[in-house]
Amino acid sequence: MSTRRERLAGLAVLARAGWNRRVGITLFLGFSSGLPLALSGSTLQAWMATLSVNVSTIGLFSLVGLPYSLKFLWAPLMDRYVPPFMGRRRGWILVAQLALAAILVGMAVTDPAGQTLRMGILAFALAFASASQDIVYNAYFTDILRPAERGLGAAVQTGGYRLAMIVAGAVVLILSDQIGWRNSYLLMALLMVVATLPTMLGPEPEEPAAAPHRLVDAVVRPLLELLQRRGAPGLLLLVVLYKFGDWFSGPMTNAFLIEGLHFTATDVGVVNKGFGLAATIVGVFVGGALMTRLSLFRAMLYFGLAQAASIVTFLILSRIGHSYVALITAVAVENLAWGLGTAAFVAYLMALCDHRYTAFQFAILSALDSVSRVILGPAAGYVAQHAGWSAMYAGAMLLALPGLGLLLALRRRIDEVEYLNAPA
Repeated sequence: MSTRRERLAGLAVLARAGWNRRVGITLFLGFSSGLPLALSGSTLQAWMATLSVNVSTIGLFSLVGLPYSLKFLWAPLMDRYVPPFMGRRRGWILVAQLALAAILVGMAVTDPAGQTLRMGILAFALAFASASQDIVYNAYFTDILRPAERGLGAAVQTGGYRLAMIVAGAVVLILSDQIGWRNSYLLMALLMVVATLPTMLGPEPEEPAAAPHRLVDAVVRPLLELLQRRGAPGLLLLVVLYKFGDWFSGPMTNAFLIEGLHFTATDVGVVNKGFGLAATIVGVFVGGALMTRLSLFRAMLYFGLAQAASIVTFLILSRIGHSYVALITAVAVENLAWGLGTAAFVAYLMALCDHRYTAFQFAILSALDSVSRVILGPAAGYVAQHAGWSAMYAGAMLLALPGLGLLLALRRRIDEVEYLNAPA
């Protein structure tokens, strides 16, 4: 009887967390956040390729994505200054969305082949506005979600983000053959305008924090607040290490499947990108639902163990070789576990943020996470080339262990931060 009551209580918590404006708004804004990424990157490059633009020129367009890596540089401005409408967070989101819509219209009426420089400037501006939207959106959902809602909110946000990437990628490519590239980009601009409606209807934080009085306070105090927190070195190191194993092996997956196991590009696209994306979405939603009943520490521990264990499936695949059954199994397990870990990890980043400085702190923490992706890629390639793919995946499993060990050592600190900066 008690077990049944506990299950019913858990379902009630999940229902309360999911059926409210705070969680619901993350779906729509997650979509708004994910839509511009491909439109300034892979989709734009596809458009240029159809016009036979020089390949080296297309390659240079990858540089327009720099704002996503450097967004922490102007994040303090979005903590310090408050637009004269809709509050400190929603006001900036609306400004970014309107800017994105206008830039997409500009791109739609620009010829990538004949006006390459102009298109490059517009693409860079799109990435800048998109990165700015990400800054304030991450701050917004960190400010409005309660602790029990963070995992589910992260899941819903990721679902919206991934859906937008499908729309801006696969759907636009299909539409380009039907209605042309110009009309496809105009349609995306219209979607961005529609995305402003949830922003205008979204809730304000229950206890909005005051903006810093000076710009220097928006830069120095957030850093001091993070660094002077009890257990700060370990808490920040955990941001770097928690997904260490995944970041070591993950970027090499396509190369492993195509060069190592000789699957076709179509196989990789359908299974790893299509089916894998679906498994990731399932993972983040399951993780978010489970987190309504788990403490942050337990969620990070259980899902971190799942991440580490999932690498075993690719190690086994590297030993089996070219097998579709093994491929589908490995992709399903790995992406499901990645989704679980992402739900817990994003909730952890939210828990670390002080609501006075959420924009800057979340951007800084995201930059710390990106350190792993940057430094591990070359090492993984070296190991795969000189020791083989099995050795690379074995190394990835080992690299997942320090984060789990640090997590266990920080249990009390994580329990403290889970509710330290929480809305009432």
